[in-house]
Amino acid sequence: MDTAAVAVVMLVVFAWGLFSARLSRADLSAPIVFVTVGLLLSYGLQLGEADESREIVKVLAEVTLVWVLFADASRVGIRKLRADAGLYTRLLGVGLPLTIAAGALLAAWLFDGLGFWLALLVGAALAPTDAALGAAVMSDPTVPERVRRTLNVESGLNDGIATPVVTVAIAGAVAAESIQGAQVVGDALIDLAIGIAVGIGAGLIGGYAMRTARDRGWVSEDFTGPGVLALALAAYAGTLWLDGNGFVAAFVAGLVFGHAAGRGGVKEVFYVEQTSGLVSLLTWLLFGAIAVPIVLAQADWQVIVYALLSLTVIRMLPVALVLIGTGLSRPTVAFIGWFGPRGLASIIFALMAVEDLHNDAERAVAVIGMTVLLSVFAHGLSAKPLAIRYGAGAAAPIPDAQRTPEQLPVRGLTRRHPALETTRTEATPEAES
Repeated sequence: MDTAAVAVVMLVVFAWGLFSARLSRADLSAPIVFVTVGLLLSYGLQLGEADESREIVKVLAEVTLVWVLFADASRVGIRKLRADAGLYTRLLGVGLPLTIAAGALLAAWLFDGLGFWLALLVGAALAPTDAALGAAVMSDPTVPERVRRTLNVESGLNDGIATPVVTVAIAGAVAAESIQGAQVVGDALIDLAIGIAVGIGAGLIGGYAMRTARDRGWVSEDFTGPGVLALALAAYAGTLWLDGNGFVAAFVAGLVFGHAAGRGGVKEVFYVEQTSGLVSLLTWLLFGAIAVPIVLAQADWQVIVYALLSLTVIRMLPVALVLIGTGLSRPTVAFIGWFGPRGLASIIFALMAVEDLHNDAERAVAVIGMTVLLSVFAHGLSAKPLAIRYGAGAAAPIPDAQRTPEQLPVRGLTRRHPALETTRTEATPEAES
C-alpha cells in the first residue's frame, strides 16, 4: 500500500469521525460506508501486491478480533445476567450449535466436493453475529431493553464460542484423507486447552494486578487503557508462542479480567473498545478494497443462494425453535432472528482458512465473503426502519426487572466514557410485545 493510499484511508476515517452521527441518521452504518469506500478505492489506488495486501488485512483483522473478543467478554457481568440466563443458554448453548449444523449441512448439499470439514468451516464461520451491523437497533430506545440486551450478549459471546469449532474444522481440512487426520484434530483440541489455560492465567493475574495497583494508587489513569490493550495482545501472542489458540485465550482472558478487575475495569476496557472500533473501520475498508472484488468475481448462483439462506432460514429457524416456550411474541422472535448479521469474526475465520488451506479454501471463502457482503447492506439498511416498526408495536408494557446498569459494548457505536456517565434512576420499564 503506497503513501497516497494511506493518506486517503486516514482522511476517510477522519471524515467518518466528523459526520458519523449524521450518516447514521441516514441509515448508513460504518460497515456500509467503509466497505463501499474500500471498493471504490480499489479501482483508483495502488494497494500493493495481492499477497502483501492479504497479509495486511490478515494482521489487522487478527488484532481487531483479539481486542473485540477481549472487550466484549470483559463487559459480560455474569452475575447481572443471571436473570435471563435461560434465554442466553437457549441461544448460545442450543441455537448456535443448531445454526452451525444447519449451515454445514446446507454447504455440503449445495456444493459438490466441498467435503465435511470445509462444510463445517462454512457453517461455523457464519454462525457468529456482529451487533455493529445493526447498530441502529442497539441504539434505538423504542426497542425494548431486554431485546437489545439479548442481541448484544449473543453477539458478544458467540464468536468466542464458535472459534474452537472453526479451529477444529480447519485442522480437519488440512488433515483430510491423511492417516494423521485424527492426530491433527487432536492437536487442535490441545491448542484450545492451552488457549483456555493461558486466558485464565492472563485474565486472573492481570485483573487482580490492575485492581491492586488501582486501590493503592500506583497506576496512572492515563495509561490504564493502553495497559489493558497490551494485556489482550500479550495473552494472544503468548498463547501463539506456546502453540495454542490465541483467539480463545483473548476471549477467556477478557471474561476473567472483567471479574477480577472489579468495577474499575469497565473504565479501563473503554480504551480497548475505542481502539478496536478504529481498527474495525480499517478492516471493513480493506475488506471492501481487497476481498470484495475477489468475492464478486468468484460468485455464482450457488454462492448467492447459500448467502441468502444463511442470512434467513439458517439463522432464523434455529432461533425460532430455541425460543419456543419463552413467552416471547412472534414479532419479537422474528426480530431477534433477523438481526443476526455476519461481520468481523466471519472475515477473520475466512482469512485463517486461506492461510492454512490456500487455494483449497477458495470456494468456502467466497461463500463466507458473499454472506458478509450481503449482510453488511441488508442488515445495515433494514436496522432503523425495522427498529422503528417493531418498537412502535411493542406497546404492551411488562416489567423488565433484569435490566443491567452497564451494557455490553456494541462495536462501531459511539459510547460515552463510563467515568462521565452519572448514575441514573431506573424509569418506567420498557415495553415488549
